[in-house]
Amino acid sequence: MKTIRMKRFIDLADFSREQVLDLLRLAQALQDKPQPHALVNKVLGLVFFNPSLRTLASFQAAMARLGGSSFVITPGQGTWQLETQPHAIMKGAAAEHIREGIPALASYCDVLGVRAFADGKSLEGDLNESLFRMIEELCEKPLVNMESAMNHPCQALADWRTLDELQVPMRAKFVLSWAYHPKALPLAVPSATVHMAAMRGMDVVVLRPEGYALPEQVMEKARLAARNSGGSVSETSDRYTALTGASVLYAKEWGTTTYYGDSEADSKLRADLSDWCVREPWFQGTLPDAKLMHCLPVRRNVAVAEEILDGPRAVVKRQAFNRLPVQMAVLHRMLA
Repeated sequence: MKTIRMKRFIDLADFSREQVLDLLRLAQALQDKPQPHALVNKVLGLVFFNPSLRTLASFQAAMARLGGSSFVITPGQGTWQLETQPHAIMKGAAAEHIREGIPALASYCDVLGVRAFADGKSLEGDLNESLFRMIEELCEKPLVNMESAMNHPCQALADWRTLDELQVPMRAKFVLSWAYHPKALPLAVPSATVHMAAMRGMDVVVLRPEGYALPEQVMEKARLAARNSGGSVSETSDRYTALTGASVLYAKEWGTTTYYGDSEADSKLRADLSDWCVREPWFQGTLPDAKLMHCLPVRRNVAVAEEILDGPRAVVKRQAFNRLPVQMAVLHRMLA
């Protein structure tokens, strides 16, 4: 397959399955045989509208290991606060709009990475990726999605690599399960995860309580990926049915889609759902060596019990490490 330099890394769905596998092969090659001079004199710009630990550290480390450098912008913390709303009358705290800020930052680097979470008010607006689409239009340089309203392709690529390393069969049963959290969290990781597992060819089950079904657009996108890969996608609120025969339980917290944007309704809905903390009894019907995955950060003994996180089932640390090699591959493909 001819290697083509990437201009955008926004969504795994933008690539063929073979292109994703090619990226994973490159990640392994860069880990086996480092290329510390591949991106000498190249600069990575990182813009974080929202907090980060693994994404921030792993991208800086990836660029450094390839010989490049990076700068980090956290709007409002040492820099001007950036306005993101179109047609804003800027009488508030923001001193600069992204329409000027993003092009300026892009001009200082060779590739720009942006993290901008969901607004959490309008499901339609977040499904349309309104903010990230505007950022993409403003950025002429190569652009990396470090988590948007409905996607986290870097996490999804690292998770795919983790599944490969664990030698989980392509057609194994993969359960993406809602987990308890005291407040609503974005849909980016669950949306990216269900698509990734379907694209890999797995038999994917989304396990969630009533009121927390993933949006139909997300599910249809995953079903399309499954049809192309030979996998399947289904959903249920029955924990025993979902987990029977599963090889992987991927726990993730997210907000209600039935009352999207209504924090009071969401709080009432999740008030009696604290038993959705993953514990060892959840694995009674799974395969004996079934693994627990989570993108992190995770609230111990709230979303996942510590006996799971500290036990042999959890591969969360491996998932976190794999952010580094896959992001090295993305940056290498964009700039080398």
